[in-house]
Amino acid sequence: MHFVCFLLAAALVAPGPVLRPAAVADAGPSRPPLPPPGPAYAWRDRPTRAGNTLATRFPAPAGCRRVAVVAGAWGAWLRGLPLRPAGTPARLYNGKLKDRQDVVAAVVDIDVGPTDLQQCADAVIRLRAEYLFGRDPNRVHFHLTTGYDFWFSDYVAGRTFRVVGEEVRPAPKAAEAPTHAALARYLVPTFGYAGTRSLRRELGPVPLAAVQPGDVLVHGGAPGHAVLVVDVAENPASGQRFMLLAQSYMPAQSIHVLRNVDEPALGAWFAVRPAAAVMATPEWDFGAGELGRF
Repeated sequence: MHFVCFLLAAALVAPGPVLRPAAVADAGPSRPPLPPPGPAYAWRDRPTRAGNTLATRFPAPAGCRRVAVVAGAWGAWLRGLPLRPAGTPARLYNGKLKDRQDVVAAVVDIDVGPTDLQQCADAVIRLRAEYLFGRDPNRVHFHLTTGYDFWFSDYVAGRTFRVVGEEVRPAPKAAEAPTHAALARYLVPTFGYAGTRSLRRELGPVPLAAVQPGDVLVHGGAPGHAVLVVDVAENPASGQRFMLLAQSYMPAQSIHVLRNVDEPALGAWFAVRPAAAVMATPEWDFGAGELGRF
């Protein structure tokens, strides 16, 4: 039986029409530009050790090669994700071990946070926000479960929100510099009021056969779950594709690369079978039509 990935948004904010305070406009030319991007993996204060990136830890399956991605793109950034040393266990936000260590192939070297917030959809949001912050902070924004579009540039300019019932209302805050610490503060309310439902609507549908690094398997709802496709390889002779998958779960826990417990010979790679009705992952089964793309 699958565990349930409930998010605060599912309990506190029901899905509905887009609710946007008039005082907070959509992003546009009137927004003051934020400073140029910083380091690619800005949460880190040390270089990645040789061999401790996603691409170096997990070579493509025999006879396969990684699909082409544009340098600097979302998929290329995911391939460079720093990993903790081999054998590092996945831990919950409170330091306790995740129950199912058998599904953990590697742990991404990124913090979980001290509270039970960075769960499944939030892990996808966190990595996407970090990527955008390193490329162009003006592009960091996510829709809440209500549909409200929450921009990082608004947040650092002194405009945030509060939720009363199902209504999003503008709320002032102190303006601040658009630092990485500010990004972490921005993500707290984002995690609280976004979730699998909003993430599902954020993404455009993609056929499983066309999967690319950076796509997301997501079942929106309560319960719901989201798993990020962090890499894709293909056998040039047969056209068979394979995916590397990463997730957080409930309670909030280390973002970890999944091990293929059903087909251990594949290690951490999962075969893409577009004709199948279900895309099975160790802790959730997704429908074949539940793949999306930013």
